[in-house]
Amino acid sequence: MKPCALAIGGLDPGGGAGILADLRAFAAAGVFGCAALAVLTVQSTSGLRSARALSASDVLAQVGEVLRHQRVLAVKIGALGSQANVRAVARVLARHADIPVVVDTPMRPTRGKARLLARRALLALRDELLPRATLVTVNLDEAQALVGEAVRTVGEAHDAARALARTGARAVLVKGGHLPGASGPNAIDVLAIGGEVVELRARRLNLPSVHGTGCTLASLVAGRLAVREGVPLGDDDLVSAIRWAKRVHHTALGRTVDVGGAMRALVF
Repeated sequence: MKPCALAIGGLDPGGGAGILADLRAFAAAGVFGCAALAVLTVQSTSGLRSARALSASDVLAQVGEVLRHQRVLAVKIGALGSQANVRAVARVLARHADIPVVVDTPMRPTRGKARLLARRALLALRDELLPRATLVTVNLDEAQALVGEAVRTVGEAHDAARALARTGARAVLVKGGHLPGASGPNAIDVLAIGGEVVELRARRLNLPSVHGTGCTLASLVAGRLAVREGVPLGDDDLVSAIRWAKRVHHTALGRTVDVGGAMRALVF
């Protein structure tokens, strides 16, 4: 029976981000992709126009149906929209603690003013959902919002990763590709795991605006974890999955495609 990975997040009608990007990443990892919609958006590669969270009962109905009947071996969380959805998803994950969970934390789009997470949901995200995560992935703005401290240097990224790991998350990846004033040949992500902090480096690419990079990286990790078919997950295995996802992601960044609009899309 083919392993499944379940994405819970937002629908981007333009296909560049959200659960459609998640499904492409799951396929690249070799697993069957499932998706539960939590946020309905009006957007494209030109930006996010509006976003509306579905009710928690609708989200729970979708998630429960898939978990009951399909072989879900990893879950990826994306945009949840509301505080009620954050809390509902956290409760579901508590009942399925054996399934690895990758929590991405989209709050604001690269382009557009609509929010993907209500401001009042931030504390619930930090205190109720992150403790359920096998891996949390955050960009610099998201890390700053969650820890309440500026993240402008690699050292501050270390501090933020440690602080978020103290929520109870097994591992935290602070993505540092856009650190202010960053220079040199490498982009540096910071991973806190097992009481240690590891810097993951990749050759810096000169890129146009690209849509859905965060969704895609998190989903590649989740897909790679699902491929393990329920084998116990050690810290070294998790780091290996993250490194694999970063390599695949980096390759895709080097061959983005123009599908119209102001941002390019990732393909595999």
